[in-house]
Amino acid sequence: MPSTSMAHTVSTGLRAALLAALALSASQALADAPKQRLNPMIGLIEQGKPVMGLYAPSNRKPYGAPADAPTPNKSPAELAKETVSYKLSDFVFDGSMEHDYEQSLPVFTKFAQALGAEKHLSNSPAPHIAYPMIVKMHEIAPDPKLAAKHIGQQLDLGVSGIMFVDVQNAEEVKHGLAAMRYPAQGGTRADSVGAGPKYWGVSEKEYRAKADLWPLNPNGELINWVVVESKEGLKNVREIAAVKGIGVLWPGAGTLRRVFSSPGPDGKPVTDEKAWEGAIQSVLAACKEFKVACGIPTTPDQIEMRMKQGFSVFVMNWGDAGFKTIEVGRKAGGRS
Repeated sequence: MPSTSMAHTVSTGLRAALLAALALSASQALADAPKQRLNPMIGLIEQGKPVMGLYAPSNRKPYGAPADAPTPNKSPAELAKETVSYKLSDFVFDGSMEHDYEQSLPVFTKFAQALGAEKHLSNSPAPHIAYPMIVKMHEIAPDPKLAAKHIGQQLDLGVSGIMFVDVQNAEEVKHGLAAMRYPAQGGTRADSVGAGPKYWGVSEKEYRAKADLWPLNPNGELINWVVVESKEGLKNVREIAAVKGIGVLWPGAGTLRRVFSSPGPDGKPVTDEKAWEGAIQSVLAACKEFKVACGIPTTPDQIEMRMKQGFSVFVMNWGDAGFKTIEVGRKAGGRS
C-alpha cells in the first residue's frame, strides 16, 4: 500500500501533467484561432468565409426608376448616415472614380470624410474598421505614373482596398500593386498618410506598418482587387492570376456581357450566353489554379449557385435587392 507521501507525490505529478496538457491545448487553440484583422475582409478570406458588400448609397436614380423621376440630392453626411444604418455589409464599395477621376475624387472625398465622422470603427470582438472602403481606379495601362499618383490619393483617404479595372496583362497589375506600397515596403507610393490613420483608428506609425498589401505581407491590411473584362485580359488571365499580391480576382461580368454581345436583327444587342458564362468560368478557373479568392456581382437568386461554383467575394447594389442577397448569402455561407 503506497505511503501518504508517495500518493501526494503521484497526485502532484498528475496535476502538473494535466495543467501542462491544458496549457498546451490552450496554446494550440490560440494558435489556431482566426487572426483578428483591422480589415475584416481579409480575416474572412483567411477563414474561408464569404465576403459580401454593397455599393455605397448615392444620388443616382434607383435602377428601373422612370425617366422623369427626380434625382436624389442627399448631402454627403446624409449618405454616410444611410451607409452606417445597414450593419451587415462587409465593405463599402464606390465605383465613381473609374471615369472622370478629377471630377469624381472631390465628391468621394466629401463622402469619405462624412463616413469618417460617423461611428465607422468597432471594438467587438477586437478593434477593426466596421465600414472599410473599397474604390475603383481607372485603367492603369495608358499612364502608369498617373495611375500611381491617383492610387496614392485614394489610399490617403483611408480606403482599405483598390480595384484595378480592365486589366489586360500582368505588368499592369505589378505597376498598380507597387503603387499601393510605401517605398520602405518595396513600393512606389508617395510618403504621405493623409486621413488614413484617422479613418483606421490608429497612429501614423501604426498606419505605416499596417498599410501594406496582403497577402504579400501577411500582416498587411490593404487588399487589391483585379478585374478581367476584355478578350485580351481573358487570354492572359492565368499570367494575371499568377501575380503575387492580388487579393481578389474578378470577371467583369457586366462588361463581359457586352463583349460577348452583338446587334440582333432589330439592332438590339444579343448576348452569346454560353460564351459569356464561359468567360466568367475561365476567370474562376484561374482563381482556383492560383489559389486567389474570386469575386462576382450577384443577386438573391444566384448567390448560392455562385458560392457552390467557388466564388467567395460578392458586391451588390445598395437597396432591398442587395440587402436580400446578403441575407441569403450569410445563411448559405454559414455566417450568423
